[in-house]
Amino acid sequence: MSKILKSEKNDRKKKSFSKGFALLFLLAIAIITYVIFEKSGHWLVEDDNVEHVKWVAVLDGQTADLERNDYAAELIKEGKADSILILGRRVYRERSNSEYYADDFMKLGAFDSNAVFLAPHNDPSTISEAYSIIPWLKKHNADTVLLLTDAASTYRVKRIFQKLSGNSPVYVTKDIHHVTYNPNCWYSNRETRKDWLRSWAALFVSYLDLFNTDTLEAVDSSYYKPIRSYAEYKREFRSNVNLQKLLPKIEDKIKTESEKESAKESTKETSKEPAKESVKAQEKSSSKAEAKGSTKKK
Repeated sequence: MSKILKSEKNDRKKKSFSKGFALLFLLAIAIITYVIFEKSGHWLVEDDNVEHVKWVAVLDGQTADLERNDYAAELIKEGKADSILILGRRVYRERSNSEYYADDFMKLGAFDSNAVFLAPHNDPSTISEAYSIIPWLKKHNADTVLLLTDAASTYRVKRIFQKLSGNSPVYVTKDIHHVTYNPNCWYSNRETRKDWLRSWAALFVSYLDLFNTDTLEAVDSSYYKPIRSYAEYKREFRSNVNLQKLLPKIEDKIKTESEKESAKESTKETSKEPAKESVKAQEKSSSKAEAKGSTKKK
């Protein structure tokens, strides 16, 4: 009997131990879930303190609000940035988003057109953008570069550029607090949940893409089109205007205007002729009346 009682006690102890272990396991899962929901939104964000940078690189992908343009313009107005590099994908055969972004940026203040640079590209990803501009930045001896992207991509973008650049230049990122992503409550909105999921997936893929890659140097440019300043872009844009094609249109416009003027003059002349005839008729009638009056007096 004693052996049976001891075995029953051991079974109870084992059951209580397994239940306690299961509760601890469930508690650990709950804690991990809480951390993921509360903290994982912040892990995607790399918000650095920015006092002064030589370059601001506005990466492509900003919304229709052009929030990155606004933030970069404020930095330059406050003297916290010297030059700006605006990236944009090709949207037409010979036009890119960088041109439209730059035109909007120049309307935000009286900026030096030689300190605003356009980087049109056809890159499908952030890594491709990094391959395009890192050699150019190294060629121009850039020391600090602020990368402007959406908040959920800041950590990934900074890691990509640092990995491919090596020790120089130094990259910083900033959460510009745009409304599309809030790391404090990313799970409360459908759009921020989508941003959270896409950003984590892109981060994991970037680890694979950057595995065993070498750093880029100034001679490693794979760029298909040269980066140029806004002043150069405007000179080039004006030179592309074909005056030979505009001449026929101008001649047609001059011809139509001259025809309108001649038509107006002809209508004026025709209106004057009946008036002259009526005046002559009145003069004749008055002369006849005078002649009759003179004959009666005689």
